Amino acid sequence: MSGDLALQIGRDALLMVMLISAPMLGLGLLVGIIVSIFQATTQIQEQTLSFIPKIVAVFVAMVMFGPWMLSMLTSYTRELFMLIPQMIH
Repeated sequence: MSGDLALQIGRDALLMVMLISAPMLGLGLLVGIIVSIFQATTQIQEQTLSFIPKIVAVFVAMVMFGPWMLSMLTSYTRELFMLIPQMIH
């Protein structure tokens, strides 16, 4: 396997990780900001208040974007299997 191919596979893997995790991280961040604004306006300083909404938001993101994430992962895995003959030579 050439160094260029290894770098391409590594770059594609990192890109895939970022694409797959972006919806969950984005919704978690958005909910965290909303809860923080709510806490600041009502002066409720409970630190554990933000955990449950974030967990629910990440779960909802997994349910909503799950089919898309699965199709992205399967297509990437297929591409990796197609590259096996190039890795051997």
